[in-house]
Amino acid sequence: MSEPYQPSVVEQAAQAFWADRHSFEVREQAGQEKYYCLSMFPYPSGKLHMGHVRNYTIGDVISRYQRMLGKNVLQPIGFDAFGLPAENAAIANNTQPAKWTYANMAYMREQLKHLGFAYDWSRELATCDPKYYRWEQQLFTRLMKKGLVYRRNAVVNWDPVDQTVLANEQVVDGRGWRSGALVERKEIPQWFLKITAYAQELLDDLDKLEGWPESVKTMQRNWIGRSEGLQLQFPIENEAPLTVYTTRPDTLMGVTYVAVAAEHPLAQQAAAGNPELAAFLKDANRSGVAEAEMETMEKRGMPLGIAAIHPITGEKVPVWAANFVLMGYGTGAVMAVPAHDERDFEFASKYGLPIKQVIRGARESELMQRLAAVGDLSDEDDFVDAPANQPLMKELESVRAGCMTEHGTLINSGEYDGLDFEQAFEAITARFEKAGTGSRRVNFRLRDWGVSRQRYWGCPIPVIYCAHCDAVPVPEEQLPVVLPEDVAFSGVQSPIKADPEWRKCACPQCGGPAERETDTFDTFMESSWYFARYTGPDNTQSMLDKRADYWLPADQYIGGVEHAILHLLYARFFHKLMRDEGLVASDEPFTNLLTQGMVVKETYYREDASGKKLWISPADVELELDAKAQPILARLKRDGQPVTIGGVEKMSKSKNNGIDPQALIDQYGADTVRLFAMFAAPPEQSLEWRDDGVEGASRFLKRLWRAVQGHVEAGPASALDKTALNGEQKALRRKLHETIAKVGDDYGRRKTFNTAIAAVMELMNEATRGDDTSAQGRALQQEIWETIALLLQPIVPHISHALWQVLCGRDDILAQRWPKVDDDALVRDQITLVVQVNGKLRGNVSVAASADKDAIIAAAMADTNVARFIAGQAIKKQIVVPGKLVNLVV
Repeated sequence: MSEPYQPSVVEQAAQAFWADRHSFEVREQAGQEKYYCLSMFPYPSGKLHMGHVRNYTIGDVISRYQRMLGKNVLQPIGFDAFGLPAENAAIANNTQPAKWTYANMAYMREQLKHLGFAYDWSRELATCDPKYYRWEQQLFTRLMKKGLVYRRNAVVNWDPVDQTVLANEQVVDGRGWRSGALVERKEIPQWFLKITAYAQELLDDLDKLEGWPESVKTMQRNWIGRSEGLQLQFPIENEAPLTVYTTRPDTLMGVTYVAVAAEHPLAQQAAAGNPELAAFLKDANRSGVAEAEMETMEKRGMPLGIAAIHPITGEKVPVWAANFVLMGYGTGAVMAVPAHDERDFEFASKYGLPIKQVIRGARESELMQRLAAVGDLSDEDDFVDAPANQPLMKELESVRAGCMTEHGTLINSGEYDGLDFEQAFEAITARFEKAGTGSRRVNFRLRDWGVSRQRYWGCPIPVIYCAHCDAVPVPEEQLPVVLPEDVAFSGVQSPIKADPEWRKCACPQCGGPAERETDTFDTFMESSWYFARYTGPDNTQSMLDKRADYWLPADQYIGGVEHAILHLLYARFFHKLMRDEGLVASDEPFTNLLTQGMVVKETYYREDASGKKLWISPADVELELDAKAQPILARLKRDGQPVTIGGVEKMSKSKNNGIDPQALIDQYGADTVRLFAMFAAPPEQSLEWRDDGVEGASRFLKRLWRAVQGHVEAGPASALDKTALNGEQKALRRKLHETIAKVGDDYGRRKTFNTAIAAVMELMNEATRGDDTSAQGRALQQEIWETIALLLQPIVPHISHALWQVLCGRDDILAQRWPKVDDDALVRDQITLVVQVNGKLRGNVSVAASADKDAIIAAAMADTNVARFIAGQAIKKQIVVPGKLVNLVV
C-alpha cells in the first residue's frame, strides 16, 4: 500500500480491473430483481462539463448501491449525436459535422471512463448511427399508415438568409441567431406526429407517476392544458362565419371586438386593396411564434374594416388583425373580452376599443355589500359625496377600472344576470347547442408535434414524393434512408437539399420518377426512445425485442429539470406509440424521476467601450476577502486591475465560468471530483462550486487512506467477539451500525448523498479519536474500515476498491453486498439523560438502559452540579421523560 495516496495509480488500476472482467456488462436474469438506472445521455459537444459530472455521478451512486442490494443492475450510456451545434462547428472549423461528432464522442467516452462510471459499454449507442435511426424511420412509416403522422402547412420562424426554420430559442430580438436576418413567420409544409391523440392519456397517466416530482407533473399538466369550453360562430355579412373557441362563455356578452391572425383569409382578403394593412400584416409575420414571446411582446393590430355579428345580441363588433393571434393555434380567431382578459384589455386600451364589464368579482361584490349596508346606492351622487364613504367608493372605482379575470357573478348580460360561472357556462352552451350554432368542446393547449427540420445533420424523414402518388412512405425493406456523411458543408443550405442525385429515386408505388424528402427529424425524436433501445442495441431484426419488457420501465431516470416538459413528454408519448405497436408492454417509460439542480459558480466581467460584457474565467481572478471571508474586490491576475463581480450563475461557456472536469481529475483524481459533487448539496438543489470544497474532499480521502494504511501495517486483526467488547467499544460499534442504517436510507429512500457522506465522516472521526490497540479494539477497527469501504464504494469506487483489497485480501469489492445492520449492536447498555431543575438545564447523567424511575431520580440528584441547585429545597415534583430527560421541580 503506497504512501502517500496516489489517485491516478489507484484509479487506473481499478478501471483496468473492471474493464478486464467486464464488470458492468449485464444480461437478463430470470428470478433476479432488475434495476434499470438511466441518466439523460450527453450531446457530444467536445468535453464534459460539471453538470454532466454531477448528473452521471448521481446515477452511478444509485446504480452501485442497488447492485450491492443484490439486484441485476443496468446502467447504459450513449450519445445524443444529431443536432445543429455540429453544423455550426463544421462552419467554424471547416470540417464535416460527422467527423466533428465522432471525434467528440471518442474524447468524451474516455472522460466518462476516467470518472469510473459503472456503464455497460457493450450497449453504447449513438443516435447518428444508421443502425439506430433506421428503427425510428420504420416506426414513422408505420405511424403514417395508421394516420398518426400527417403533413400540413404550418406557421414557423423562417430565416430568409439561412433558408431554414428556426426554433423559438434561435430567434434573438426578432433576428436569426446565426444570420442576424429579420425572422419571418412563414407557412410551409411540415410533418407532424399526432400527439394530441394521446393528450388525455398523457394527462391521466401523470397520476400513476408517484415517483416523479410534483413540480414536473404540474408543468406537464399545464403544458397539456386540458380545457372545457364552447365552440361557436360569429356571423359576418357576405362572408363565411368566424369560428372561435372560448373557455369563458360567461363573458360572451362582454365581447367588443374580434381578432384574427395576420395569415387569416379574412385579413389577407381585406389587405388586397389596402396597402397600409398589407404592410402591417407583413410586419406582423416577422414576430416569433413562441407563446412566451407572444405574451410579452407589444400588442399591435389594425381594423379590417368589416364587422362580425354578436351571436346573441345581434350587435356589430369590429374585426381586427392582431399580432398576438396565431393561425396555427385554434381557429386563428378569438373573441375579445377586454374587461376580463389581460391581453384583450391591453389591446383595447391601446386602440380605444370599448371595455364592457359583464362579471362582478368577489371583491367588488364585497365592496357593494359594505356600501349598501351604510346607505342607499341608488342615490349615487349623494352617496359618493358623503366623506365616510369615499374610501370605499375609490376602491370600488379602482376595481371596476381594471381587468377582472376571476370567475364571479354575471352583470350587464340580460337574461343571464345573476348567474355564476358554472350556471352561465351551462345555460349559454345549451342555447348554442339547441340552435345548432355551437357545441361543447374539450380542447388541449398541447399541439401536434412538428418534427420537420430543414437542417442537414439529422435523421432523414423516410418519405418519397411522387407527382402521381403524392407522399409515399419509404418501404421498410429500403430502410434506413442513410444520411450521407462525406459532404461539402457550406452551412447555408443543407447538402442533401443541394444534391439532386441524393434526392432522386423511384416511386415505390408506381415506379415513376420521384424525390426523397430533404427535411430531417427534430432531434427530440432520437432522444424519445433511446432508453428502450439500450435494452437490445444488438438487435438487427427489429426495433425492440422481449428484453425490453424485462428492463422497462426504467426504475430511475436522472436529468436536468429543464427537460421537464418537452423531452419527458415526448418520451412518454413515444413509449405509448411503441406500446401500441406491440413493442413494449408498459404504459410509462420511467418509474422514478430525479431532477438534479444546476452547478453554479461566481462570474466576473469587464465592459468594453460599447458596454458589452467581456466575461472572465474565475481561474484568472484573485479575490480580496473581508473578515468574514466574503469577496470585496476582484482583480485580473495578469494586470492586477479590478474586474466586476457578477452574480452566481449556472456554469456556461457564455459566462466563461465553467470548470474543466478533466483538469480537476488530473490534479485531484476522479474520486475527489465525485465526492465533492455529491457532498456539496443534495441532488435536487443547485451546487455552488467552491475550490476549497474540492480541496476538502481531497484531504478527506488522503486521511482515509492514511488511517487504513496505519491499521493494515499494524498487522492482521483477530476475529471480533461481540461479547468481549467493553463499554467504549460497544458505543463505537453502535455508532458503526447506526451509520450503516443511515447511509443505506440516504442512498436508497432519501437520495441525499451529502448526508450519507457526512455520516461516514462522523464515523471516521469517532474511529480515529482513540488508540485502542487491544485485540478486540483492533478487530472492531477492521470491521469499521471494511464497512467504510463498502459504504463509500458507490461514491468513491476507486479508492474503495483499493482499500478493500488491502483490508480483506480479496480482489473485488463489487461482489460484496450492502452491510447488514446488527440490531444487537444498536441496543444501548447506558443512556444519557438531560437533567433540568425547574426546566433549566443543570447537568447530564448516564444510567443503565434498564434503570427504573427511582434509579434515574437518584442518579440525577447525585450529580454534583444538580445538587447545588436543589440543596436545602424540597422537591415538589419529579418528571422523567424516558430516554430523554429528568426535570426536578423545587
